[in-house]
Amino acid sequence: MAQLLESSPAMVLFDRTVDRALVHRSAVSEVLLTDWRSVSELDFTLGAQWPRGHSFYPPIAERWHDPVLMAETIRQAGLLIAHSAFGVPLGTQFMMGDLTFEVDPHALACNGRPAELSLMVTAGELRRRGPTISAMRIHVHVMRDGRPLGTGNGVLGCASAAAYRRLRGERIGAVPDSRPPLPVRRRWSAGTGLRTWCSPTGDIHTWMVRSETGHPVLFDHQVDHLPGMVLVEAMRQAACLTTGWPELLVTALDSRFEKYAEFDRPCLVRAEKGRATLDGTPVRVLLEQNGATVAEGRLLVRSTG
Repeated sequence: MAQLLESSPAMVLFDRTVDRALVHRSAVSEVLLTDWRSVSELDFTLGAQWPRGHSFYPPIAERWHDPVLMAETIRQAGLLIAHSAFGVPLGTQFMMGDLTFEVDPHALACNGRPAELSLMVTAGELRRRGPTISAMRIHVHVMRDGRPLGTGNGVLGCASAAAYRRLRGERIGAVPDSRPPLPVRRRWSAGTGLRTWCSPTGDIHTWMVRSETGHPVLFDHQVDHLPGMVLVEAMRQAACLTTGWPELLVTALDSRFEKYAEFDRPCLVRAEKGRATLDGTPVRVLLEQNGATVAEGRLLVRSTG
């Protein structure tokens, strides 16, 4: 990464998106990446564009681009590099092990134009499988108009379609809970209801994840478990609920995914707010099924009031 940061990265383009298949998206409108260039065997520059408005990730308080787009951008960057640079075949299943990011709120400010981002990405901790890889971690530095916007990293594991079928067994055809969700609005000022909710339980610090799998963003393609970005959104909503802020800015996220979150078991979300500092308010979130942790997140959030 040091060599990449010290170099003058190739100019990336923002004229069109990359092939949607390379970032595992069905809808072209959900592809954030626009270009990629190889700097060395393990170093890459990528282009990304965040829209002025998004159907699920609209601007926060009409002032900041939604920082959770960082998580989706990092996710897509890992997939693109795995397929394009390391030859992982299309049809391979990916598992998110962990994902973290930090952002500068000042660099998130909306200016009436889409945010064009340059990503400097280094791949590491590679596990080789023949001519390709079975896992890697990426480290990402994001620039906007020549100014640092944030950093992040994440680990992805890969499994062939056959290996995934063996791993998932009878759950390969799992279907979601058909009960209608109880809505909790995350962004009252935006006036939009969510399609993934943290529904109340008998415990004021515990909620249940309910998802509408017809949602065009969070369930862009068919899956047999709750996707990682659904769990990230549940973490954000739990932070809203435990702080009492219907709209907040996530300036940092450290999330880890231990197990698949299955459709046929209740997924509980537990959140605990920490002591506020000048940097923000920390919130720890646990997602559990059958008493076991499937994912956990540590968020640093700020009120938009």
